[in-house]
Amino acid sequence: MRVALAQLEIEAGEVTDNVDRAVAAVERAADAGADLVALPELFTVGFFSFDLYAREAEPVGGETHQRLAAAAREHGVGVLAGTIVEDLEATAAQTDLSVPSPEGLANTAVFFDRDGERRAVYRKHHLFGYESAESDLLVPGGRVPVVDFEGFSVGITTCYDLRFPELYRDLVDDGATLVLVPSAWPYPRVEHWELLPRARAVENLTYVATINGSGAFEDASLLGRSTVYDPWGTVLASSDDDPALVTADLDPGKVDAVRAEFPALSDRRHG
Repeated sequence: MRVALAQLEIEAGEVTDNVDRAVAAVERAADAGADLVALPELFTVGFFSFDLYAREAEPVGGETHQRLAAAAREHGVGVLAGTIVEDLEATAAQTDLSVPSPEGLANTAVFFDRDGERRAVYRKHHLFGYESAESDLLVPGGRVPVVDFEGFSVGITTCYDLRFPELYRDLVDDGATLVLVPSAWPYPRVEHWELLPRARAVENLTYVATINGSGAFEDASLLGRSTVYDPWGTVLASSDDDPALVTADLDPGKVDAVRAEFPALSDRRHG
């Protein structure tokens, strides 16, 4: 399976332009032979545009998701619709989805299959509070879905979730062999960005793909470096901090082969 990480230029508050770039990236990735395209965290409004969250919030299935579902269907690719600011009340009113709160906002990723059908909804589990308003403005999610796609069991986490290894253990216990991590990781924490996903890949013997954005905001700049790690923690493909399309070919049999060769997961002790 070929995965493409769309490291988009994200302009603060320029939702229409940002979504246009996302849709165009899906087309470029499909032309490059991708089976699955993944977008960054809050690619619509920009993570650091906290004062715009409420104004730009959408329900699951809103205009942004409609456009990306249509792009998935038109080009025959799976799409991880990065994350958007979700209006939970609007979602509850318009869909049959359960929501973590009858009101409020969430940082929400949606997985569409090749037919543009919604297969999973993931709301960021751990909200960032360090020099950030995210934990004040948003409601955390609780469900951790795993989706079968092209021979992989795909898990989803978001950015700050990388610092909580128990979440990844839960995904592995549910069968995950690939974890997609849409992110908005800023300078100067380059070492953390390179260390944490590699550790999650190594300790869980699974593929991990981190999808970061590119661009500068008033108080922060995204460091890019979207990267695909294999189950040994080896970098298969990466980028610098400029907009890029990062592609890698993944073997669904490699996870089982690595786990058979190095059976650390079966040596786990509980309690």
